[in-house]
Amino acid sequence: MYQPPPAIAAKMPHLPESPGVYLFRDAAGTVVYVGKAKRLRSRLRSYYGADPTSPKTEAMLRVAADLETIVVPSESQALVLESNLIKEYRPRFNVQWRDDKTYPYVKVTVAESFPRIEVTRRFENDGSRYFGPFTDVGAMRRALNVVRRVFTVRSCHYRLPEEAPERPCLDYHIGRCRAPCVGLQSRDEYGAMIAEVMLFLEGRTDEVVRRIREKMQAAADNLDYERAAEYRDALRRLEQLEEPAPVVRLGGGDQDAIGLARDGDDACVALLRVRGGRLVAREHRFLENVADADDASMVNLFLAGHYRADADRAPELLLPFDPGEMETLEALLSGTRIRVPQRGPGRDLVGLAVENARHLLEEFKLAALEAEERATSPLYELQRELGLVKVPRSLVCFDVSTSQGRDTVAACVWFENGRPRRSEYRKFRIRGIEGVDDYAAMGEAIARYFRRRVAEAKKLPDLVVVDGGKGQLSVAQGVLGNLELIGIELASLAKREEEVFVPGRADPIRLPRRSSALRLLQQLRDEAHRFALAYNRRVRATRTLTSQLLQIPGIGPKRRSLLLQAFGSLEGVRRASAEEIARLPGFSLASGQRILRALASDEDLPPARQSGDETASAVS
Repeated sequence: MYQPPPAIAAKMPHLPESPGVYLFRDAAGTVVYVGKAKRLRSRLRSYYGADPTSPKTEAMLRVAADLETIVVPSESQALVLESNLIKEYRPRFNVQWRDDKTYPYVKVTVAESFPRIEVTRRFENDGSRYFGPFTDVGAMRRALNVVRRVFTVRSCHYRLPEEAPERPCLDYHIGRCRAPCVGLQSRDEYGAMIAEVMLFLEGRTDEVVRRIREKMQAAADNLDYERAAEYRDALRRLEQLEEPAPVVRLGGGDQDAIGLARDGDDACVALLRVRGGRLVAREHRFLENVADADDASMVNLFLAGHYRADADRAPELLLPFDPGEMETLEALLSGTRIRVPQRGPGRDLVGLAVENARHLLEEFKLAALEAEERATSPLYELQRELGLVKVPRSLVCFDVSTSQGRDTVAACVWFENGRPRRSEYRKFRIRGIEGVDDYAAMGEAIARYFRRRVAEAKKLPDLVVVDGGKGQLSVAQGVLGNLELIGIELASLAKREEEVFVPGRADPIRLPRRSSALRLLQQLRDEAHRFALAYNRRVRATRTLTSQLLQIPGIGPKRRSLLLQAFGSLEGVRRASAEEIARLPGFSLASGQRILRALASDEDLPPARQSGDETASAVS
């Protein structure tokens, strides 16, 4: 069993459990092996967790000195990237293919007057649109089958309109083609249909689904149930299709994409290089002392410095946002067109660059021992949407629960890297507040929590969330200001419209309903509400069920607990005999008789003594 070299051992604990590709390099930095993984951390640990499975693996581990990983959205894309990188680097320990075939693509011959759809494994600079690659040939065939059932794309190979048959073929008579070859369908009509086909191949299937449903309904209305069943099956095939990788445009298939991630005083810029429609390399640069810098200035710094001097720049550069001064940047990067894609494959490529920037920044932060665990994507989204200085790895949420102004309690829950950390949950009995006053209760809970946290020199959270609106946020802001805890970020989440309020901003932030950042805030808020409500019920039940015992002279909390542990409930004590009570520690026959007489008496008892307050640091 091999032990990993120092460079690999330092990275191993911090690798993500996500799909991706890994590259082993030797001491000179040469790539010696490229592999793919469904879960990078598990796969790479397996190399050093047991004896090598083959002499080739043993030899590879012997020369491997460093490791590089590239994360991708899915396992199928990892498979494609692995193939591309093997062809790019030709590592000595990988299997080398002797031909240049690759995964199949769907080709739309848009340069022709009446485009056709073909399957190909080779690229040609002929102006066609290429969709794919498809790692599952069966999925590709199913996609083409849906296209041919829904759209009337011609299957012939005539060079229209120069070449044309004398009469339509069988496809016309069975409704699979509208015979543009003999002028029964105009070029404009055919072109509009091809545009819809390409929308479908790009993954924008909503319009396609609508058309199929309309055709299925029309066939059913006409009692053509066989045709309706075919459309129904086509809808099912749509649900089972593998999503294709980004579109490849030959003649403009060389692109660079930049992604940015930041966390406090550090940031990372990742650069993905796409050549001939294939992702072939990833580079990155770390930036320091960026707490006061905006995103645009960091991207501009990278472009004016590192990227401008790059001799391998692509003719097109994709950015995640507009950094300003686009004309100046394009003049600086002569020969490179800068674009900020808003949708489609370009946006997907930029998203992958951003994901890799986050991955690299996480490795950097973890290696510097500034975090114990990898942050999740919703935390980065939350940082961006709320305008936070650093990624909120640790979040706390406060909630108040009361029952008609009595038994008021508060709770605080702690999430670390998007997951509950129950050892840090806290609950509070609220003192000295008359009636229903959520603001005062919230302020008391936050003040007690942070005073004790500071006194014990414990870690403070990156973001404090309170359940409520502007009022609760103002209370929390005042409490933290009085405690001189200036650097802690604050936010509140209002239940009705799920609006987020932050200090210094009058209008609420409305996150999309499907936003992962909003789901994280809702999960945090709901967990705080659950914890506070459970504690309130427990306090209320304790007061209701045991107050009569506490009214009996000579019975305090300790004896009350012994009685309830022995007999289970107040009714159980009533049914017990004086002799059974006398057998408990600290009780006698006389005290047992006195307890039973008091419980059986209808006379008013003296007011109950107040039980001791729950500690502010009680752990659930």
